[in-house]
Amino acid sequence: MTVVRNPAEPLAIVFEDDGLVPNNILPFLVYQSAVKLDPKRPEATIENLFEANGWGGTWRNGVYDYLHYHATVHEALGVARGRARVRFGGDHGQELDIKAGDVAILPAGTGHQCIEASDDFCVIGAYPPGAEMEITRATPENHARALTRIPQVALPLADPVTGKHGALMRLWR
Repeated sequence: MTVVRNPAEPLAIVFEDDGLVPNNILPFLVYQSAVKLDPKRPEATIENLFEANGWGGTWRNGVYDYLHYHATVHEALGVARGRARVRFGGDHGQELDIKAGDVAILPAGTGHQCIEASDDFCVIGAYPPGAEMEITRATPENHARALTRIPQVALPLADPVTGKHGALMRLWR
């Protein structure tokens, strides 16, 4: 039994480099209401989906309330519980409401910051294999270093939601 709702086609947004947050030429993706969560085990539903599609290093938490990005790895954020308003793309990016069942996929360098969240908000984070996650703050020095690191981040072998034939495979090539 699949936990992915059909059709699962993400919203795709390309954020520009703003001088502090590099973002990426690859589109940021959001699958809205894509995952049918087990009400007794919503976190496990997302963890199992990500792991089945080759994304690991999972963790459970929220999204930091300060602007940051990851220059060394792509990141998937699956909302298991609650809802949040998150600014993606840095200070000049876009605020989006994400809720249980949504999955956001951030290409390396995509800025993100939680603006507000429900008390029960829980997100599952995951990464494709082969890279270490580093939290990077938006500073001129970090930006310059990130511009050399981001192009070296390998493309994932599968979409964390829809697998080897998913939208990420088409949109990130």
